[in-house]
Amino acid sequence: MLNYLKSSATDNFFLLAGPCVIEGEQMALEIAEFACEVTSKLNIPYVFKGSYRKANRSRIDSFTGIGDEKALKILKKVHDTFNIPVVTDIHTEEEAAIAAEYVDILQIPAFLCRQTDLLIAAAKTGKMVNIKKGQFLSPEAMKHAVQKVRDAGNPQVAITERGTTFGYQDLIVDYRGIPTMQQFGAPVILDVTHSLQQPNQMAGVTGGRPELIETVARAGIAVGADGLFIETHQNPAEAKSDGANMLKLSLLPSLLSHLTDIRMAINKFWTKLR
Repeated sequence: MLNYLKSSATDNFFLLAGPCVIEGEQMALEIAEFACEVTSKLNIPYVFKGSYRKANRSRIDSFTGIGDEKALKILKKVHDTFNIPVVTDIHTEEEAAIAAEYVDILQIPAFLCRQTDLLIAAAKTGKMVNIKKGQFLSPEAMKHAVQKVRDAGNPQVAITERGTTFGYQDLIVDYRGIPTMQQFGAPVILDVTHSLQQPNQMAGVTGGRPELIETVARAGIAVGADGLFIETHQNPAEAKSDGANMLKLSLLPSLLSHLTDIRMAINKFWTKLR
């Protein structure tokens, strides 16, 4: 899987993108097809992202999913239909083996990144493990999470930066953390949309700043992030989870085109210095 993510002939970044949670088969296939067309034109290695269940919810009445098996089968259908890898979150050790039957990458949610048993269970499936950095952790501390996966016998591990808690209701990205975590020998992904969340709102629904998606993404590419993570939806206002910080699907081509231009310009700059 790591080889696939680094397979771009033009040394482009790779992309993990899709809806926050699988809401149905049609929406998932439409998003995947659209993203495949865009990323293929721009030579961006693409992984479809979709949670089969959302366990971390602000309120008990928040949408969590359409059923685990049903959503996992949809993820497998995306993989089979478009011949692309898929990634989903897991929350317990038992879920690791179950999800591994359907997806290519297991993602550890930020709040669970220190859970040793969960990391080991994910590693032992043999699937690539993407660990989201906790909002409460320093970049330096992530080396221990990475090492847990490797010590369990799995060298395929990536780290995702998703912002650090700033006050009670905001997050901020410390871009110094990207090169810091790259020193651990794992690809570092910038989660653009979750970094723009505004959690802990009185209404019990997380807010966000989607107008800053391109700003944060540009900065991430400029400092050398290996990949980007972007949640996207046909109509974020109607999304059943994280709609406040998601990218509208129709805006994806323009965004990725701009980011590819930045990556190519930076590559040329460093080539001249060598």
